[in-house]
Amino acid sequence: MEKYAINEKGYYGRFGGAYVPEILQKNITELKENYLKIMNEPSFKAELEQLLHDYVGRPTPLYFAKRLSEKYGAKIYLKREDLCHTGAHKLNNALGQLLLAKKMGKTRIVAETGAGQHGVGTATVCALMNMKCVVYMGATDVKRQYLNVQRMRMLGAEVIPVTSGNGTLKDATNEAIRDWCCNPADTHYIIGSVVGPHPFPDMVARFQSVISEEIKKQLKAQEGRENPDYLIACVGGGSNAAGTFYHYIENEEVKLIAAEAAGEGLDDMTKSAATIHLGREGVLHGSRTLIMMDEDGQIAEAFSVSAGLDYPGVGPIHAFLAEKGRSKVYAITDDEALNAALDLTKTEGIIPAIESAHALAVLPKCKFKKDDVVVLTVSGRGDKDMNTYANYFHLGE
Repeated sequence: MEKYAINEKGYYGRFGGAYVPEILQKNITELKENYLKIMNEPSFKAELEQLLHDYVGRPTPLYFAKRLSEKYGAKIYLKREDLCHTGAHKLNNALGQLLLAKKMGKTRIVAETGAGQHGVGTATVCALMNMKCVVYMGATDVKRQYLNVQRMRMLGAEVIPVTSGNGTLKDATNEAIRDWCCNPADTHYIIGSVVGPHPFPDMVARFQSVISEEIKKQLKAQEGRENPDYLIACVGGGSNAAGTFYHYIENEEVKLIAAEAAGEGLDDMTKSAATIHLGREGVLHGSRTLIMMDEDGQIAEAFSVSAGLDYPGVGPIHAFLAEKGRSKVYAITDDEALNAALDLTKTEGIIPAIESAHALAVLPKCKFKKDDVVVLTVSGRGDKDMNTYANYFHLGE
């Protein structure tokens, strides 16, 4: 029996489940009863595979980073999700969920976004499929990721800035759920990560599992073996990590490493987003998981330079893998992530998203053997973060 799989009630161990208001019970039940059935239909699979290949640009390369490998004393491969159409792994899931929503007769899509990549991915597939699209985005993130806001609007999406809380991903998610509650009949909520009520964490992980499926084939071709020694990915909600780990979770010879955003460190919860390190068990956005909250149970305002990782919760699968010791989780500060981004840029000529830079910052913390095969997922490209990089490294001077 699989040790780390989700159970029939939607739990990974004690994490997960579906805690939703009554008005959404029908939608959630309908999704639960249909998602696997639809995802396994040959016609659905064929359409999704064709679009992943011709539209998204899959398979994405598994690139042997020669100079990075020399620097860290191991064979380091980069899974280049930054080369997907729209610049991140987010499109894999947005495309899958939109096809699913259409099969279920939905005509309107809502989504939340932090870094803007999921919003752009959702707006892109809605334009492709001629579907009405509303994206909720925290006002703070609208400012720091304005290029992505412009992209979404050009693609025809309505972008609604959210001013509650500190105007980031948590607040955008609250508003997207509220919208869904008001429009349950015609609307599907495309959640961008492995968070939310069951079946979303499992569904998103399955749509992102194309990442590990490709890694297996590509490693076989390049190294003569399917299994790396280490897999490394960043975790906010955790969809790129779930996709990277998916086909390896039960194989305990493959070490799983997650990098979460520590902001300014672990000493002050208001200046961090390291949920697995600082969180306590609770319910957020429809699932039981680890959450950063104060003594009174109030959700903390997570903080990180990365708009895609400053979320006070984490996908229930990652809470479970960490608790079981199946994954090792590093808390990466803003400074460590930004410097790791510069390191990759100067070493390999690849400018990563700040989210992905958190995964890269793990490399100097590990002691690898010379013949260790390490696969690190570069979940997104750094165009959207150039203002942050330029200010931090004083590139304009």
